[in-house]
Amino acid sequence: MSETRRVPRGRTTVRGPGVRAVAAGSVGNFVEWYEFAVYGFLATVLAERFFTPAGGGAVEGLVRTYASFALAFFFRPLGAVLFGRLGDRYGRRPVLIGVVALMSGATALIGALPTYGAVGALAPWLLTLLRIVQGLAAGGEFGGAVAVLTEFAPPGRRGLYGAWQSFTVALGLLGGAGVTAVTAAALGTERLSAWGWRLPFLLAVPLGLLALWLRGGLTETPEFLERTNTPEMKLGWGALVLAAARVTGWAAAGYTFLVVLPSYLQTALHTGFAQALLAAAVANAGFAAAILPAGVLSDRVGRRPVLLAGAVLVMATALPVLGLLRGPGTSTLAKALALAGAGAVVGLMAGPGPALLAEMFPSRVRWTGLGLAYALSNAVFSGCAGLIITEAVRRTGNPDVPGYYAAAACAVSAVALLKRAPGEGSWRHRPSEEAAREASWRKRCE
Repeated sequence: MSETRRVPRGRTTVRGPGVRAVAAGSVGNFVEWYEFAVYGFLATVLAERFFTPAGGGAVEGLVRTYASFALAFFFRPLGAVLFGRLGDRYGRRPVLIGVVALMSGATALIGALPTYGAVGALAPWLLTLLRIVQGLAAGGEFGGAVAVLTEFAPPGRRGLYGAWQSFTVALGLLGGAGVTAVTAAALGTERLSAWGWRLPFLLAVPLGLLALWLRGGLTETPEFLERTNTPEMKLGWGALVLAAARVTGWAAAGYTFLVVLPSYLQTALHTGFAQALLAAAVANAGFAAAILPAGVLSDRVGRRPVLLAGAVLVMATALPVLGLLRGPGTSTLAKALALAGAGAVVGLMAGPGPALLAEMFPSRVRWTGLGLAYALSNAVFSGCAGLIITEAVRRTGNPDVPGYYAAAACAVSAVALLKRAPGEGSWRHRPSEEAAREASWRKRCE
Protein backbone atom coordinates (compact mmCIF):
# COMPACT_ATOMS: atom_id res chain seq x y z
CA MET A 1 0.00 0.00 0.00
CA SER A 2 1.09 3.55 -0.64
CA GLU A 3 2.73 5.42 2.21
CA THR A 4 0.80 8.64 2.76
CA ARG A 5 0.51 11.55 5.10
CA ARG A 6 -2.75 13.29 5.87
CA VAL A 7 -3.07 16.94 4.96
CA PRO A 8 -6.06 19.31 4.97
CA ARG A 9 -9.26 17.89 3.52
CA GLY A 10 -9.30 17.57 -0.25
CA ARG A 11 -5.52 17.17 -0.54
CA THR A 12 -3.53 13.97 -0.11
CA THR A 13 0.18 13.72 -0.73
CA VAL A 14 1.63 10.39 -1.85
CA ARG A 15 5.17 9.28 -1.22
CA GLY A 16 7.08 6.05 -1.77
CA PRO A 17 5.14 3.75 -4.12
CA GLY A 18 3.04 6.64 -5.43
CA VAL A 19 6.10 8.55 -6.61
CA ARG A 20 7.69 5.39 -7.95
CA ALA A 21 4.50 4.61 -9.84
CA VAL A 22 4.81 7.90 -11.71
CA ALA A 23 8.43 7.15 -12.56
CA ALA A 24 7.86 3.48 -13.45
CA GLY A 25 4.72 4.16 -15.43
CA SER A 26 6.33 7.00 -17.34
CA VAL A 27 9.78 5.64 -18.14
CA GLY A 28 8.49 3.01 -20.56
CA ASN A 29 6.68 5.70 -22.50
CA PHE A 30 9.91 7.66 -22.71
CA VAL A 31 11.76 4.67 -24.18
CA GLU A 32 8.94 3.94 -26.62
CA TRP A 33 8.51 7.46 -27.93
CA TYR A 34 12.22 8.17 -27.95
CA GLU A 35 12.58 5.35 -30.47
CA PHE A 36 9.58 6.40 -32.53
CA ALA A 37 10.96 9.93 -32.65
CA VAL A 38 14.40 8.72 -33.74
CA TYR A 39 12.82 6.61 -36.48
CA GLY A 40 10.73 9.55 -37.65
CA PHE A 41 13.58 12.07 -37.54
CA LEU A 42 15.96 9.69 -39.32
CA ALA A 43 13.34 8.63 -41.88
CA THR A 44 15.26 10.13 -44.80
CA VAL A 45 18.48 8.37 -43.73
CA LEU A 46 16.72 5.05 -43.15
CA ALA A 47 15.05 5.35 -46.53
CA GLU A 48 18.48 5.61 -48.15
CA ARG A 49 20.05 2.77 -46.15
CA PHE A 50 17.15 0.26 -46.19
CA PHE A 51 14.44 1.06 -48.71
CA THR A 52 16.01 2.65 -51.78
CA PRO A 53 17.68 0.23 -54.18
CA ALA A 54 20.11 1.57 -56.78
CA GLY A 55 18.33 4.13 -58.91
CA GLY A 56 15.38 4.60 -56.56
CA GLY A 57 14.16 8.11 -55.79
CA ALA A 58 14.37 9.77 -52.39
CA VAL A 59 10.60 10.27 -52.10
CA GLU A 60 10.00 6.65 -53.13
CA GLY A 61 12.32 5.45 -50.37
CA LEU A 62 10.66 7.76 -47.84
CA VAL A 63 7.22 6.38 -48.72
CA ARG A 64 8.52 2.84 -48.17
CA THR A 65 10.07 3.88 -44.85
CA TYR A 66 6.75 5.29 -43.67
CA ALA A 67 4.98 2.14 -44.90
CA SER A 68 7.15 0.15 -42.47
CA PHE A 69 6.39 2.78 -39.83
CA ALA A 70 2.64 2.38 -40.44
CA LEU A 71 2.78 -1.43 -40.41
CA ALA A 72 4.15 -1.42 -36.88
CA PHE A 73 1.18 0.67 -35.76
CA PHE A 74 -1.27 -1.89 -37.09
CA PHE A 75 0.20 -4.44 -34.68
CA ARG A 76 -0.48 -2.11 -31.75
CA PRO A 77 -4.11 -3.23 -31.33
CA LEU A 78 -2.95 -6.85 -31.19
CA GLY A 79 -0.40 -5.92 -28.53
CA ALA A 80 -3.06 -3.97 -26.62
CA VAL A 81 -5.33 -7.03 -26.51
CA LEU A 82 -2.55 -9.53 -25.76
CA PHE A 83 -0.79 -7.61 -22.99
CA GLY A 84 -3.98 -5.91 -21.82
CA ARG A 85 -5.68 -9.24 -21.12
CA LEU A 86 -2.63 -10.44 -19.23
CA GLY A 87 -2.35 -7.18 -17.27
CA ASP A 88 -6.04 -7.12 -16.36
CA ARG A 89 -5.93 -10.75 -15.24
CA TYR A 90 -2.51 -11.18 -13.59
CA GLY A 91 -1.48 -7.67 -12.56
CA ARG A 92 0.09 -4.49 -13.89
CA ARG A 93 3.66 -4.93 -12.67
CA PRO A 94 4.85 -8.22 -14.29
CA VAL A 95 3.38 -7.43 -17.69
CA LEU A 96 4.82 -3.90 -17.75
CA ILE A 97 8.28 -5.36 -17.06
CA GLY A 98 7.97 -7.71 -20.04
CA VAL A 99 6.67 -4.97 -22.33
CA VAL A 100 9.54 -2.55 -21.71
CA ALA A 101 12.11 -5.35 -22.10
CA LEU A 102 10.61 -6.26 -25.48
CA MET A 103 10.57 -2.65 -26.68
CA SER A 104 14.13 -1.89 -25.57
CA GLY A 105 15.53 -5.07 -27.09
CA ALA A 106 13.89 -4.51 -30.47
CA THR A 107 15.06 -0.88 -30.57
CA ALA A 108 18.65 -1.83 -29.82
CA LEU A 109 18.59 -4.54 -32.50
CA ILE A 110 17.58 -1.96 -35.12
CA GLY A 111 20.86 -0.19 -34.41
CA ALA A 112 22.73 -3.43 -35.20
CA LEU A 113 20.92 -4.35 -38.45
CA PRO A 114 22.76 -4.83 -41.76
CA THR A 115 21.69 -2.36 -44.46
CA TYR A 116 20.43 -2.89 -48.00
CA GLY A 117 23.96 -2.55 -49.32
CA ALA A 118 25.11 -5.49 -47.16
CA VAL A 119 22.29 -8.03 -47.43
CA GLY A 120 20.07 -6.68 -50.20
CA ALA A 121 16.29 -7.11 -49.98
CA LEU A 122 16.58 -8.91 -46.63
CA ALA A 123 17.43 -5.61 -44.89
CA PRO A 124 14.03 -3.90 -45.16
CA TRP A 125 12.31 -7.13 -44.09
CA LEU A 126 14.46 -7.39 -40.97
CA LEU A 127 13.76 -3.76 -40.10
CA THR A 128 10.05 -4.26 -40.65
CA LEU A 129 10.05 -7.38 -38.44
CA LEU A 130 11.62 -5.44 -35.57
CA ARG A 131 9.12 -2.63 -36.12
CA ILE A 132 6.33 -5.20 -35.74
CA VAL A 133 7.80 -6.35 -32.41
CA GLN A 134 7.96 -2.72 -31.31
CA GLY A 135 4.35 -2.25 -32.37
CA LEU A 136 3.24 -5.18 -30.22
CA ALA A 137 5.16 -3.85 -27.21
CA ALA A 138 3.92 -0.29 -27.72
CA GLY A 139 0.35 -1.54 -27.91
CA GLY A 140 0.71 -3.02 -24.44
CA GLU A 141 2.74 -0.17 -22.98
CA PHE A 142 0.18 2.62 -23.14
CA GLY A 143 -2.70 0.82 -21.44
CA GLY A 144 -0.53 -0.53 -18.64
CA ALA A 145 1.25 2.75 -17.98
CA VAL A 146 -1.99 4.73 -17.87
CA ALA A 147 -3.64 2.10 -15.64
CA VAL A 148 -0.75 2.33 -13.16
CA LEU A 149 -0.64 6.13 -13.16
CA THR A 150 -4.37 6.69 -12.78
CA GLU A 151 -4.97 3.86 -10.31
CA PHE A 152 -2.29 5.22 -7.98
CA ALA A 153 -3.66 8.78 -8.32
CA PRO A 154 -5.33 10.38 -5.29
CA PRO A 155 -9.00 11.35 -5.77
CA GLY A 156 -9.44 14.39 -7.95
CA ARG A 157 -5.92 14.17 -9.42
CA ARG A 158 -6.24 11.57 -12.14
CA GLY A 159 -5.82 14.25 -14.80
CA LEU A 160 -2.44 15.30 -13.41
CA TYR A 161 -1.19 11.76 -12.84
CA GLY A 162 -2.36 10.56 -16.25
CA ALA A 163 -0.78 13.61 -17.88
CA TRP A 164 2.64 12.30 -16.84
CA GLN A 165 2.22 9.61 -19.48
CA SER A 166 1.85 12.25 -22.18
CA PHE A 167 4.56 14.41 -20.63
CA THR A 168 7.11 11.62 -20.90
CA VAL A 169 5.97 11.12 -24.50
CA ALA A 170 6.99 14.74 -25.07
CA LEU A 171 10.28 14.14 -23.28
CA GLY A 172 10.87 11.05 -25.42
CA LEU A 173 10.20 13.02 -28.60
CA LEU A 174 12.47 15.83 -27.41
CA GLY A 175 15.11 13.29 -26.39
CA GLY A 176 14.94 11.64 -29.80
CA ALA A 177 15.23 15.00 -31.54
CA GLY A 178 18.09 16.08 -29.29
CA VAL A 179 20.13 12.89 -29.62
CA THR A 180 19.60 12.83 -33.39
CA ALA A 181 20.56 16.50 -33.74
CA VAL A 182 23.71 16.11 -31.61
CA THR A 183 24.71 12.96 -33.48
CA ALA A 184 24.21 14.69 -36.82
CA ALA A 185 26.16 17.77 -35.73
CA ALA A 186 29.04 15.75 -34.27
CA LEU A 187 29.44 13.32 -37.17
CA GLY A 188 28.31 15.29 -40.20
CA THR A 189 25.88 14.16 -42.89
CA GLU A 190 28.20 11.61 -44.53
CA ARG A 191 29.13 9.68 -41.39
CA LEU A 192 25.58 9.94 -40.02
CA SER A 193 24.31 8.26 -43.17
CA ALA A 194 27.10 5.65 -43.19
CA TRP A 195 26.96 4.44 -39.57
CA GLY A 196 26.08 7.24 -37.15
CA TRP A 197 22.34 6.61 -37.46
CA ARG A 198 22.87 3.46 -35.39
CA LEU A 199 23.94 5.29 -32.22
CA PRO A 200 20.55 6.74 -31.20
CA PHE A 201 18.97 3.28 -31.48
CA LEU A 202 21.71 1.60 -29.43
CA LEU A 203 21.12 4.11 -26.64
CA ALA A 204 17.94 2.12 -25.90
CA VAL A 205 20.09 -0.41 -23.97
CA PRO A 206 20.87 1.80 -20.93
CA LEU A 207 17.42 3.39 -21.11
CA GLY A 208 15.80 -0.05 -21.02
CA LEU A 209 17.89 -1.14 -18.05
CA LEU A 210 16.78 1.94 -16.12
CA ALA A 211 13.14 1.19 -16.96
CA LEU A 212 13.50 -2.42 -15.80
CA TRP A 213 15.01 -1.31 -12.49
CA LEU A 214 12.17 1.13 -11.81
CA ARG A 215 9.45 -1.33 -12.72
CA GLY A 216 11.07 -4.16 -10.80
CA GLY A 217 10.41 -2.29 -7.54
CA LEU A 218 6.84 -1.29 -8.38
CA THR A 219 4.01 -2.52 -6.14
CA GLU A 220 0.64 -3.61 -7.51
CA THR A 221 -2.02 -0.91 -7.85
CA PRO A 222 -4.64 -0.62 -5.08
CA GLU A 223 -7.58 -0.78 -7.52
CA PHE A 224 -6.29 -4.03 -9.03
CA LEU A 225 -5.88 -5.62 -5.57
CA GLU A 226 -9.28 -4.43 -4.33
CA ARG A 227 -11.23 -5.91 -7.25
CA THR A 228 -9.57 -9.35 -7.22
CA ASN A 229 -12.78 -11.11 -6.21
CA THR A 230 -15.16 -9.14 -8.45
CA PRO A 231 -16.80 -11.02 -11.35
CA GLU A 232 -15.40 -11.08 -14.87
CA MET A 233 -16.52 -8.29 -17.18
CA LYS A 234 -16.80 -8.00 -20.94
CA LEU A 235 -15.38 -5.10 -22.89
CA GLY A 236 -18.09 -2.76 -24.16
CA TRP A 237 -17.58 -2.17 -27.89
CA GLY A 238 -19.67 0.99 -27.88
CA ALA A 239 -17.38 2.57 -25.28
CA LEU A 240 -14.35 1.30 -27.20
CA VAL A 241 -15.40 2.95 -30.49
CA LEU A 242 -16.33 6.20 -28.74
CA ALA A 243 -13.02 6.28 -26.86
CA ALA A 244 -11.02 5.70 -30.05
CA ALA A 245 -12.92 8.46 -31.84
CA ARG A 246 -12.33 10.89 -28.97
CA VAL A 247 -8.53 10.58 -29.21
CA THR A 248 -8.34 10.48 -33.02
CA GLY A 249 -7.47 14.17 -33.25
CA TRP A 250 -4.82 13.83 -30.57
CA ALA A 251 -3.24 10.96 -32.49
CA ALA A 252 -3.30 12.59 -35.92
CA ALA A 253 -2.35 16.13 -34.91
CA GLY A 254 0.37 14.85 -32.61
CA TYR A 255 2.12 12.85 -35.30
CA THR A 256 1.59 15.50 -37.95
CA PHE A 257 3.19 18.35 -36.01
CA LEU A 258 5.57 16.46 -33.73
CA VAL A 259 7.01 13.52 -35.70
CA VAL A 260 6.26 13.83 -39.42
CA LEU A 261 7.16 17.53 -39.49
CA PRO A 262 10.95 17.18 -40.07
CA SER A 263 10.59 14.94 -43.12
CA TYR A 264 7.74 17.11 -44.45
CA LEU A 265 9.88 20.22 -44.16
CA GLN A 266 12.77 18.53 -45.97
CA THR A 267 10.78 17.01 -48.83
CA ALA A 268 8.00 19.58 -49.35
CA LEU A 269 9.68 22.84 -48.32
CA HIS A 270 13.32 21.81 -49.00
CA THR A 271 14.46 22.75 -45.51
CA GLY A 272 17.88 21.54 -44.33
CA PHE A 273 18.15 18.56 -41.99
CA ALA A 274 19.38 20.59 -39.00
CA GLN A 275 16.71 23.28 -39.45
CA ALA A 276 13.99 20.62 -39.71
CA LEU A 277 15.10 18.99 -36.46
CA LEU A 278 15.19 22.39 -34.73
CA ALA A 279 11.63 23.07 -35.90
CA ALA A 280 10.51 19.72 -34.49
CA ALA A 281 12.24 20.47 -31.18
CA VAL A 282 10.42 23.83 -30.90
CA ALA A 283 7.05 22.19 -31.60
CA ASN A 284 7.73 19.46 -29.05
CA ALA A 285 8.80 22.03 -26.45
CA GLY A 286 5.44 23.75 -26.80
CA PHE A 287 3.76 20.36 -26.56
CA ALA A 288 5.61 19.47 -23.36
CA ALA A 289 4.90 22.84 -21.73
CA ALA A 290 1.12 22.47 -22.13
CA ILE A 291 0.60 18.87 -21.01
CA LEU A 292 0.75 19.01 -17.20
CA PRO A 293 -1.23 22.29 -16.93
CA ALA A 294 -3.87 20.76 -19.21
CA GLY A 295 -4.07 17.69 -16.94
CA VAL A 296 -4.48 19.88 -13.86
CA LEU A 297 -7.13 21.97 -15.62
CA SER A 298 -9.06 18.81 -16.50
CA ASP A 299 -9.16 17.90 -12.80
CA ARG A 300 -10.98 21.19 -12.21
CA VAL A 301 -13.31 21.56 -15.20
CA GLY A 302 -13.49 18.01 -16.61
CA ARG A 303 -11.67 16.09 -19.34
CA ARG A 304 -13.96 16.68 -22.28
CA PRO A 305 -13.97 20.50 -22.25
CA VAL A 306 -10.17 20.64 -22.36
CA LEU A 307 -9.91 18.01 -25.09
CA LEU A 308 -12.63 19.71 -27.11
CA ALA A 309 -10.84 23.06 -26.85
CA GLY A 310 -7.67 21.46 -28.20
CA ALA A 311 -9.49 19.81 -31.10
CA VAL A 312 -11.24 23.03 -32.12
CA LEU A 313 -8.00 25.01 -31.92
CA VAL A 314 -6.24 22.52 -34.21
CA MET A 315 -9.06 22.83 -36.71
CA ALA A 316 -8.73 26.61 -36.61
CA THR A 317 -4.93 26.93 -36.70
CA ALA A 318 -3.53 23.98 -38.70
CA LEU A 319 -3.60 25.71 -42.10
CA PRO A 320 -2.45 29.15 -40.82
CA VAL A 321 0.56 27.52 -39.13
CA LEU A 322 1.65 25.85 -42.38
CA GLY A 323 1.13 29.15 -44.19
CA LEU A 324 3.47 30.90 -41.77
CA LEU A 325 6.11 28.20 -42.22
CA ARG A 326 5.98 28.56 -46.01
CA GLY A 327 5.90 32.35 -46.07
CA PRO A 328 9.21 33.72 -47.38
CA GLY A 329 8.71 36.94 -45.44
CA THR A 330 7.87 35.28 -42.13
CA SER A 331 10.43 36.02 -39.43
CA THR A 332 12.21 33.23 -37.59
CA LEU A 333 10.57 34.31 -34.34
CA ALA A 334 7.10 34.12 -35.88
CA LYS A 335 7.79 30.63 -37.21
CA ALA A 336 9.07 29.50 -33.82
CA LEU A 337 6.00 30.87 -32.05
CA ALA A 338 3.72 29.21 -34.59
CA LEU A 339 5.43 25.85 -34.10
CA ALA A 340 5.40 26.12 -30.30
CA GLY A 341 1.74 27.12 -30.42
CA ALA A 342 0.86 24.15 -32.62
CA GLY A 343 2.60 21.83 -30.16
CA ALA A 344 0.85 23.44 -27.19
CA VAL A 345 -2.57 22.94 -28.79
CA VAL A 346 -1.82 19.23 -29.20
CA GLY A 347 -0.77 19.25 -25.53
CA LEU A 348 -4.26 20.39 -24.56
CA MET A 349 -5.54 17.06 -25.87
CA ALA A 350 -2.64 14.94 -24.63
CA GLY A 351 -2.83 16.20 -21.03
CA PRO A 352 -6.32 14.97 -20.06
CA GLY A 353 -6.44 12.21 -22.70
CA PRO A 354 -5.04 9.35 -20.59
CA ALA A 355 -7.34 10.06 -17.63
CA LEU A 356 -10.36 10.38 -19.92
CA LEU A 357 -9.66 6.95 -21.41
CA ALA A 358 -9.04 5.37 -17.98
CA GLU A 359 -12.36 6.67 -16.67
CA MET A 360 -14.28 5.18 -19.59
CA PHE A 361 -13.42 1.59 -18.55
CA PRO A 362 -13.76 -0.26 -15.20
CA SER A 363 -10.59 -1.67 -13.65
CA ARG A 364 -11.47 -5.25 -14.70
CA VAL A 365 -10.98 -4.36 -18.38
CA ARG A 366 -9.20 -1.00 -18.07
CA TRP A 367 -5.80 -1.96 -19.52
CA THR A 368 -7.40 -3.78 -22.46
CA GLY A 369 -10.07 -1.16 -23.12
CA LEU A 370 -8.07 2.04 -22.99
CA GLY A 371 -5.04 0.42 -24.62
CA LEU A 372 -7.09 -0.94 -27.51
CA ALA A 373 -8.95 2.35 -28.06
CA TYR A 374 -5.69 4.27 -28.16
CA ALA A 375 -4.00 1.67 -30.36
CA LEU A 376 -6.82 1.67 -32.90
CA SER A 377 -6.83 5.44 -33.28
CA ASN A 378 -3.04 5.52 -33.52
CA ALA A 379 -2.90 2.67 -36.02
CA VAL A 380 -5.12 4.53 -38.46
CA PHE A 381 -4.35 8.18 -37.83
CA SER A 382 -0.78 8.19 -36.44
CA GLY A 383 0.91 5.24 -38.07
CA CYS A 384 -0.41 6.21 -41.47
CA ALA A 385 0.22 9.94 -41.05
CA GLY A 386 3.67 10.00 -42.62
CA LEU A 387 2.66 7.67 -45.45
CA ILE A 388 -0.58 9.49 -46.28
CA ILE A 389 0.88 13.00 -46.02
CA THR A 390 4.02 12.23 -48.05
CA GLU A 391 2.13 10.40 -50.77
CA ALA A 392 -0.66 13.00 -50.94
CA VAL A 393 1.79 15.89 -51.20
CA ARG A 394 3.70 14.02 -53.91
CA ARG A 395 0.57 13.33 -55.95
CA THR A 396 -1.23 16.65 -55.52
CA GLY A 397 1.63 19.09 -55.01
CA ASN A 398 -0.49 20.73 -52.30
CA PRO A 399 1.67 21.67 -49.30
CA ASP A 400 -1.42 22.15 -47.12
CA VAL A 401 -2.14 18.41 -46.94
CA PRO A 402 -0.81 18.05 -43.34
CA GLY A 403 -3.13 20.81 -42.15
CA TYR A 404 -6.20 19.27 -43.77
CA TYR A 405 -5.28 15.88 -42.35
CA ALA A 406 -4.92 17.10 -38.75
CA ALA A 407 -8.06 19.28 -38.95
CA ALA A 408 -10.22 16.47 -40.34
CA ALA A 409 -9.15 14.06 -37.59
CA CYS A 410 -9.85 16.70 -34.91
CA ALA A 411 -13.34 17.21 -36.37
CA VAL A 412 -14.01 13.51 -35.72
CA SER A 413 -12.81 13.92 -32.14
CA ALA A 414 -14.92 17.02 -31.58
CA VAL A 415 -18.09 15.18 -32.57
CA ALA A 416 -17.22 12.21 -30.33
CA LEU A 417 -16.44 14.48 -27.38
CA LEU A 418 -19.86 16.11 -27.63
CA LYS A 419 -21.49 12.69 -27.16
CA ARG A 420 -21.86 11.58 -23.57
CA ALA A 421 -20.66 8.08 -22.67
CA PRO A 422 -22.76 5.86 -20.34
CA GLY A 423 -22.21 6.93 -16.73
CA GLU A 424 -20.60 10.27 -17.58
CA GLY A 425 -21.80 13.56 -16.14
CA SER A 426 -22.74 16.44 -18.41
CA TRP A 427 -19.15 17.67 -18.76
CA ARG A 428 -17.29 16.70 -15.60
CA HIS A 429 -16.18 13.27 -14.31
CA ARG A 430 -18.53 10.67 -12.90
CA PRO A 431 -19.32 11.93 -9.36
CA SER A 432 -20.25 8.48 -8.00
CA GLU A 433 -16.97 6.96 -9.14
CA GLU A 434 -14.92 9.81 -7.69
CA ALA A 435 -16.76 9.56 -4.38
CA ALA A 436 -16.11 5.81 -4.20
CA ARG A 437 -12.43 6.30 -5.04
CA GLU A 438 -12.05 8.99 -2.38
CA ALA A 439 -13.69 6.80 0.28
CA SER A 440 -11.39 3.89 -0.61
CA TRP A 441 -8.34 6.14 -0.68
CA ARG A 442 -9.04 7.69 2.71
CA LYS A 443 -9.66 4.26 4.20
CA ARG A 444 -6.20 3.16 3.08
CA CYS A 445 -4.70 6.36 4.51
CA GLU A 446 -6.06 5.71 8.00
